[in-house]
Amino acid sequence: MTDTQGTKDYLHPQYRKDRETLNSIMTGPSDDLTLAELARLRIRYDGFQGARDIQSDLDKMLTKLGMTEAELFEKTRAIHTSGEGIFKPTWLKKGEDWS
Repeated sequence: MTDTQGTKDYLHPQYRKDRETLNSIMTGPSDDLTLAELARLRIRYDGFQGARDIQSDLDKMLTKLGMTEAELFEKTRAIHTSGEGIFKPTWLKKGEDWS
């Protein structure tokens, strides 16, 4: 019996949603939200055994943007610390309702 565990690809539980997000990133503008999403997906799929298409497209996006992974992370750290708040909880977007 051969050991296939080392070569088996897995399906990430967020694959479908992440694929849609990445498709949007690849066709949209390169704004702060795009960079933050790209960095988030890079972190999520780093070392993940599977979703090779997503990993390949993440690499292609970095090349398209002319950035290394380190540069992407440096830029997104600056975005997050700037106080711009690209990610806001849903309750903040809608307004807090205590009634």
